[in-house]
Amino acid sequence: LSSLWGSPGYGDGNSVTDEGKHAFVLHCLDKKTGKELWSKRALEAVPEIKRHPKSTHANCTPAVDAQHVVAFFGSDGLFCYDHEGNLKWQLDFGVLDTGAPRMENYEQYQWGFASSPILHEGKVIVQCDIQAQSFLAVLDGETGKEVWRVERDEDPCWATPTIHENSAAGTAQIIVNGYKHIGGYEFASGKEIWKLVGGGDVPVPTPVVEHGLIFITSAHGPEHPIYAIDAELAKGELNLDPETCAAMAWSNRRGIYMQTPLVYGEELYACSDSGILSCFDAGTGDRHYRERLGDGLAGFSGSPVAGDGKLYFSDEAGTVRVVQAGPDYALLGANDMGETLMATPAISEGRIYLRAKGHIYCVAEE
Repeated sequence: LSSLWGSPGYGDGNSVTDEGKHAFVLHCLDKKTGKELWSKRALEAVPEIKRHPKSTHANCTPAVDAQHVVAFFGSDGLFCYDHEGNLKWQLDFGVLDTGAPRMENYEQYQWGFASSPILHEGKVIVQCDIQAQSFLAVLDGETGKEVWRVERDEDPCWATPTIHENSAAGTAQIIVNGYKHIGGYEFASGKEIWKLVGGGDVPVPTPVVEHGLIFITSAHGPEHPIYAIDAELAKGELNLDPETCAAMAWSNRRGIYMQTPLVYGEELYACSDSGILSCFDAGTGDRHYRERLGDGLAGFSGSPVAGDGKLYFSDEAGTVRVVQAGPDYALLGANDMGETLMATPAISEGRIYLRAKGHIYCVAEE
């Protein structure tokens, strides 16, 4: 939380250099009052890798269940606490170098680690797609001991994995985004279930599962595809042809980049980093509308959230736009928070929480 923030807008990808020593800190706040209940300094150190001007060295969202609070600082360590702030264990995975893919005539930038840990059945899941020796791992939540690890032939990726449970079969799979390897792995063993090759480069969005479909979107460049994959039919290596691949429900080559898509009701909402919002029928891929949010001058990095029949989109300049849910577009409001907003809002018990450049905000009806 202590890193410097970049300004809204898009640069050339240069890394921030010469930042000196950082404090890596986890804060616990009372969600109703904002009062700090405890604060734990995980470490003080010069960051192991550089960051993008728009990121920090604390990009990963903490993961929480009834027993664990997990904070991941990438190359600077993974830390597990209890709910009173007592350290249970910590791990150092070494340098997790993330940045531009290593291609000929492609300048080598470091942009900072961002894949968040997730928790499932008392296990910690981490996806570390980096410049070399990428891997997916499951750790014991009580001890940090590795349960399994599988190597991935993958370029750097900033997406967080997703768990999908097959209630009929009593099994769960870990779904990951990627460039060379989008896919699903058995939660229990790490065995590969399915794989799709050919996603967009520098993937950021997290996979979303709703209505029995896995929605994957990624890409920086002329194509930024959306894939809708049947979660039960996905087996082996998939392709994009619905005629030969029954698991591919639909796809669209002109999707979004940066934000995680949102499924709310029967619709899939996909907002680009330039603020172009598309609404699709989640089951068929038919587009209901395509509209621009704002004036096109502010970027959109935080992902949308939804509640009470409304969608919330925050731009980097600090405006939160409220859009009516459903197949017809209607802008209900635009609220200027007065600060840079880079992170995805969170909704809990009728309240919206926003992490801005200098504050945490809670918005609710009286």
